Amino acid sequence: MRPPIQLVYLICFNIFLEKCFCKSEHDQVLAITVSTQEHVDTVQNLTSHNETDLWQPASPIYITTNSEVHLYIRSTSVEFVTELLRKHGIAFRMLLENTPALIEMQTKNDTSDPRSGGVFYERYHSLEDIYYWINKTKQDYSDMVQVILIGSSSEKRPLYVLKLSGRREEVKRAMWIDCGIHAREWIAPAFCMWFVKYALAFYNQNTEITEILNNMDVYILTVMNPDGYKYTWTTDRMWRKNRSYNKESNCLGADLNRNFDANWCTQGASDNPCDPTYCGPFPESEPESQAVARFLRSHKETVKLYLSIHSYSQMLLFPYSCSYDEVPNHNELFEVVKEASAKIRRYYRNNYKYGPGAKTIYLAPGGSDDWAYNLGIKYSFTFELQDRGRYGFLLPPSFIPQACNEALLATKVTALHVIKKLNEELP
Repeated sequence: MRPPIQLVYLICFNIFLEKCFCKSEHDQVLAITVSTQEHVDTVQNLTSHNETDLWQPASPIYITTNSEVHLYIRSTSVEFVTELLRKHGIAFRMLLENTPALIEMQTKNDTSDPRSGGVFYERYHSLEDIYYWINKTKQDYSDMVQVILIGSSSEKRPLYVLKLSGRREEVKRAMWIDCGIHAREWIAPAFCMWFVKYALAFYNQNTEITEILNNMDVYILTVMNPDGYKYTWTTDRMWRKNRSYNKESNCLGADLNRNFDANWCTQGASDNPCDPTYCGPFPESEPESQAVARFLRSHKETVKLYLSIHSYSQMLLFPYSCSYDEVPNHNELFEVVKEASAKIRRYYRNNYKYGPGAKTIYLAPGGSDDWAYNLGIKYSFTFELQDRGRYGFLLPPSFIPQACNEALLATKVTALHVIKKLNEELP
């Protein structure tokens, strides 16, 4: 007697699931659909498993009903996690089956020499390569570039800021860009490097970048979290925080973007040193956030625009993230990111959400953009770059050009708006 065709399909499907999930030889990333409160509790408990890393959202506290969770799972725990999800009736799908291959693709680098041309900027680079690039850029463009040491990290690595200036007289306006505040977000430092390359190469050729550099100095911190970034290259690709020691715990690091004095350590941050959004023992407890805050305080009369570059999710955000309150110039900032999003969609056919951080994503107190806004920098933004989860933090190098060009376009829109407003205020 032939078995029913439905039974044959079921047997084949179970074999497929067992082959793909239960017997995994590689780390995987799952997209998990959370539908009920029971699902929320189950997935939150899963994320405390030391063989998993939560990609989206940033912390278990942000997991809610009717949402999608992106979870990175070590190969040794894939079977445990998938069986638990099935047991509780929680739907999931595989986003990435072979993460080591993607990591190898990201770290493969044919050259560390900026003189190799455009290909250099279409690769991810180690911290050592980035330090070399900073020095080489200063040498090659000594009339437009200064290197400023603003401090050092927990492990005493230097925090270098590049200052770009047009070939003109001194101006008393500036913008700030920081990248790599979260260690695993490699596309962020790649953008800072891309922006520098573009600005220097197309100065006096592209009218928009020329107008920006002729009206503003640009301060660029390519890697705000050098210890964490180094650690993602050598030990744990999924590391998020810095690498500072905690007196009360064996867990290392604080989330630098929860360590600024903007509703510090309230809802949306954690006081547990083992959590990915640990706020630190007190505001600006970390040498990296302290160095940035000290520099911006000393330049608050000239810095008119603050940009912090992150990934992933494709969003253009402005304050507040630390509360649901609207900032006084909410409508103006909203129109700026709306224009930037529309231009990205027009030129690159890619969609970016936009709006105030807390209302667009979730509460995130202690962020650098909110702190900068409260300092008096009324044009303060956070850009979340590609993608929306297909590759997440493991965005292949082939995506670097478009991701950076999208962010470059948004940066131009915001900077040109600020210049126009400042010029209107002149007597």
